[in-house]
Amino acid sequence: MRVVVAPNAFKGSLTASEAAAAIARGVRDVFPEAEVLEVPVADGGDGTVDALVSAHRGTYLTAHVEGPLGDPVTARYGLIESGRTGVVELATASGLTLIPTERRDPRHASTFGFGQLLVAARDAGASEVIAGIGGSATNDGGAGMAQALGYRLLDAGGRDLPRGGSALARLERIDPAGLDPRWHSVKVMVACDVTNPLTGPQGASAVYGPQKGADEAAVQELDAALANFAAVIERDLGKRVAEVPGAGAAGGAGAGLLAFLDAALLPGAPLIVTASGLDQKLPGADLVITGEGRVDSQTAYGKAPGEVAKRAQAARIPVLLMAGSKAPGWETLIGLGVTAVVTLDGEGDNLQQLMEDAGEMLRRATARACKERAWE
Repeated sequence: MRVVVAPNAFKGSLTASEAAAAIARGVRDVFPEAEVLEVPVADGGDGTVDALVSAHRGTYLTAHVEGPLGDPVTARYGLIESGRTGVVELATASGLTLIPTERRDPRHASTFGFGQLLVAARDAGASEVIAGIGGSATNDGGAGMAQALGYRLLDAGGRDLPRGGSALARLERIDPAGLDPRWHSVKVMVACDVTNPLTGPQGASAVYGPQKGADEAAVQELDAALANFAAVIERDLGKRVAEVPGAGAAGGAGAGLLAFLDAALLPGAPLIVTASGLDQKLPGADLVITGEGRVDSQTAYGKAPGEVAKRAQAARIPVLLMAGSKAPGWETLIGLGVTAVVTLDGEGDNLQQLMEDAGEMLRRATARACKERAWE
């Protein structure tokens, strides 16, 4: 029996690789002779580096960078495919979780550290970079990233702008002369799960600013600053980014990656699942097991388990989905080829136990599902 195990992270409990290992143990409890292939997956948010480095048995590295408000941060990234491809997450350098709630202020938060992380990946030898950009604390349109890459963002007096989204209201000129020419031969692919434009009522500031600490006045201030940013980018770099779907991702970092690195914004789950090497593991498989912490209607649309299920269905392989819990809308997964959904709530006395001992609970639930051959 050949089983491909390809879960997402169980948020707050298990990384994707930890979940894959727990599921694999459960399979072997019942089918000790089974060939079990572990392929952790992600969809561009937290866990992207872990999933891809684990799936490829790649290398973890760290870079000392500037956090979103200037504090020093040690950010982890990875190299896969013999070092040819770097994998980075914006959240590890410029993420919301790096700032205490009382200090969150997207007017001043910067993606400078994310730019430093990109430079570290390139300097480590990567000729291709996969970037997950979920979980940002920022609303600077990737301006800080651009400064870390060597671009100069100048005001009317020719002075470099300070960090943060508000400063972009004073942007007068972009000088690209300091960009390292090596970037012209680096391919950057961005896992982007939103289609928001840069500005306007569906833009970065209006939709995501409040959760990063922006009040109504700050939202208006930041939106106007990003509009000016887009206008200067168009004039000085010849790129129209404001209305591109996904430009508003990560506080407008999507727009910045387009403008400053010629990046490709791609749907996160298909990009990361493809990069994980899942497709190469499917031929000859008898069963695919995927999963995540909470399964609902969103799992089918843009989440890694939904993408795994679609690919398994195309290969005519039954799919078992393991979940911490399920919520309304989980039934949509049946149309993607999920044969059964098994939750962990039958394995523990309460939610706290499930969170604290999630690996063991997941192993036991998987073993139970295998004994019952729940996918048949």
